[in-house]
Amino acid sequence: MICLVTGGAGFIGSNLVLELEKKGHEVIVAVDNLFSGAIENLKDFKGKFIEWDVSEKKDFQGGIDVIFHQAAITDPRYDGKEDIFKKNVDGFKNMIELALEKNAKLIYASSASVYGNGPCPMNEDQEKFPQSDYARSKLEMDNIAKNYFNKINIVGLRYFNVFGPGESHKGRPASMVYHLRKQILKGERPTLFFPGDQARDNIYVKDVVRANLLAIGAKSGVYNVGTGIKISFNEIVKVLNEVLNTNAKQIYVKNPYEGYQEQSQADTFKAERFLRFKAEWKFKDAVKDYNEWLIKNGE
Repeated sequence: MICLVTGGAGFIGSNLVLELEKKGHEVIVAVDNLFSGAIENLKDFKGKFIEWDVSEKKDFQGGIDVIFHQAAITDPRYDGKEDIFKKNVDGFKNMIELALEKNAKLIYASSASVYGNGPCPMNEDQEKFPQSDYARSKLEMDNIAKNYFNKINIVGLRYFNVFGPGESHKGRPASMVYHLRKQILKGERPTLFFPGDQARDNIYVKDVVRANLLAIGAKSGVYNVGTGIKISFNEIVKVLNEVLNTNAKQIYVKNPYEGYQEQSQADTFKAERFLRFKAEWKFKDAVKDYNEWLIKNGE
């Protein structure tokens, strides 16, 4: 199977690329300007690279069986500074055209940010409240995808809060697990927004990769990819202390962000029924595994 992975040097993309290669598939990685320095994630990759800003059209030679579209501007610091909405949506439209041209399956990354502060657990059909250009671009992608469900095989995966190996290059948008661990190991008190009971559905990147692989055999649709369990920020600190054998006490600061997503929790019914996907990694086990990987890689 010939797989094209856009954003293949990024956090989720690189984990997906390496797993596809491990399973014996021919993998082509589309990368753009690598502004984040994420290419280190693919130091062991043996396949083919293509430099391509997917928001721009490009003639692609050769066959493709599956497109995994992971490329997007995700950093909220770009809101208002660069046209995140247009670039993300244009990139998606180009992937649809490519899928139609190559008769390929299209699996793309959506986001739980489309739900905003909607009620939990969040199901795919509830009203959406996107709070950022990034979230609005993902919702627009989902809406566009629906127009093609009967024309090509297209699956949107609505990721919740993903954490795990390969995210360090993201900087501030990296997970709470990554940042709080780093603070604790530096001897600092982990800093949370008051009162620390904000809670997110944290899913390990290894589960997200598995969801992508399962999507190859799924019918067209948009599906949540989460655990169905929300973990508070206070609980993350507690688990990290247990894993790191530390006793760090959190401090609280005022949340400076308007429209901040206070809660997220996936309704997993559709994913379990149509993707045959259910998260396998328990939060504490995932944090342990991730910590071991970070130690091994000098972080």
